[in-house]
Amino acid sequence: MQRPFFAADHWHAQLQMHGYCVVPDLVSPAQVAALAADLGPQFEATDFCRGDFYGERTKRFGRLLIRSEHAPAFVQHPLVLDQVERVLGAWCDTIQLNLTQAIEIHPGAPQQVPHRDQDMWEGVKGEIEYLVNVMWPFTPYTRANGATLVYPGSHGPRALDPSEPEVSIAVEMAPGSALIFLGSTLHGAGGNRSNAVRRGMIVSYALGWLKPYENQWLAYPPEVARDFPPELAALVGYRQHRPNLGNWEGLCPSVLLGERLPDRIGAVDALRPDQAEMVGAFRRSLDDADSAR
Repeated sequence: MQRPFFAADHWHAQLQMHGYCVVPDLVSPAQVAALAADLGPQFEATDFCRGDFYGERTKRFGRLLIRSEHAPAFVQHPLVLDQVERVLGAWCDTIQLNLTQAIEIHPGAPQQVPHRDQDMWEGVKGEIEYLVNVMWPFTPYTRANGATLVYPGSHGPRALDPSEPEVSIAVEMAPGSALIFLGSTLHGAGGNRSNAVRRGMIVSYALGWLKPYENQWLAYPPEVARDFPPELAALVGYRQHRPNLGNWEGLCPSVLLGERLPDRIGAVDALRPDQAEMVGAFRRSLDDADSAR
């Protein structure tokens, strides 16, 4: 059987066509079970949410990278990052982690209002994608227990259609599979009509120049991120996005992860190539003007 990573073109085509795709057997059930076991006590200790959007029969909590040593393997899964880069790469210098959130939907929870996660940000819609979501089930997702509902074809320019699509699909899947969907895709949690809780995790990635949903620098301050591998630290925000966005004292914030800060700090440009060329052309014009005097 073809391994999911080698079908990356196929999954990208599905994302572009339908606004979502379900990748089966992306990780082993044992990996999911280990992560779920780590988060089990936190589910028990967490209060129910307040408010109709989050759901008052639902529990949610974030900062999963410090709650389980197994979480990074999901957040940095090669196929997932490949799909995120394909979708978002044309619109940003670097991607960033938008959130990690564990979700537990209890019996009696009503259906969540259909929504598009891109609407967190006020910006041009229908032309670019702002984020990509990945839902990882910890328990089987079924229509009865509140499997995520997605509306096929509701993404991209069709998100501007004032009439909401009528057809939704309950994404039923087993632990080890993953639902990947675009920020412009209409979706929402289903109602839990069963007698068991539905547990899972959503991981979201966004354009590197956006304000993330979960404040990653508070979730993982330097003393925490210092122990992350460099690639993971960069994903949670310890890198600049050109031009100079997210800097610390004019430097890439990764400097905060070193053993000691430099005694003297001088800001360093981090420009896009077009900006560097513009600045260089301006400086050359000044030099030419000085030479002509």
